[in-house]
Amino acid sequence: MPPPSAPVSRPQPQPAITPQPFAVPATPQAVQTPSHADTGMTHAQGIVPTLQNIVATVNLDCRLDLKTIALHARNAEYNPKRFAAVIMRIRDPKTTALIFASGKMVVTGAKSEDDSKLASRKYARIIQKLGFDAKFSEFKIQNIVGSCDVKFPIRLEGLAYTHGHFSSYEPELFPGLIYRMVKPKVVLLIFVSGKIVLTGAKVGVHDYSLRTPNSHSYKVREEIYTAFNNIYATLMDYRKPQS
Repeated sequence: MPPPSAPVSRPQPQPAITPQPFAVPATPQAVQTPSHADTGMTHAQGIVPTLQNIVATVNLDCRLDLKTIALHARNAEYNPKRFAAVIMRIRDPKTTALIFASGKMVVTGAKSEDDSKLASRKYARIIQKLGFDAKFSEFKIQNIVGSCDVKFPIRLEGLAYTHGHFSSYEPELFPGLIYRMVKPKVVLLIFVSGKIVLTGAKVGVHDYSLRTPNSHSYKVREEIYTAFNNIYATLMDYRKPQS
């Protein structure tokens, strides 16, 4: 009697594989790191530009008699032959105001946005006490000046040569390299010692008209930080070897 035949193994059907067109492997570029907007710090080795001077404007919304202000206000000077505004100073916050007959006022010297606004209100109050119908309107940060130190010397000649479209360097006239960044629109003064001054950041009319309270001044500050972040890697490329 012939032996029974071995069972025949048949291939089992495999489940269909559904393609995943949007499954992309994670890459280092996909990792989101906290921005300086979230942390208040820059990515450039933790260096944060320090605010040195804030320029703000205010509209007092009334005509002013500058002679009366100069005669009755403390720490005020007025010389119309030299400058068509009263120059007034206060100690806290330590600032200077230029007050024009049109009611426009420029306040400089504050180290923070809050101090700039507080000083502007104090100047407006002084004008009110002198009998003028002064209001406090259209306060706006016009410019913020920041500075920092990258802690290494920089080869300014090489930087000026390769970034000639943005740079101006004439050491016989001025010891620093003037770098005009396009985006954000900020001017940087770069010194061979590694000291950096950043200025010129300004919010446009469109941004200002759509602002929430104080957001326009925050945007100006952010442009200072962004400009420094953008230039830091370039400065590292032109780092002088230290002996």
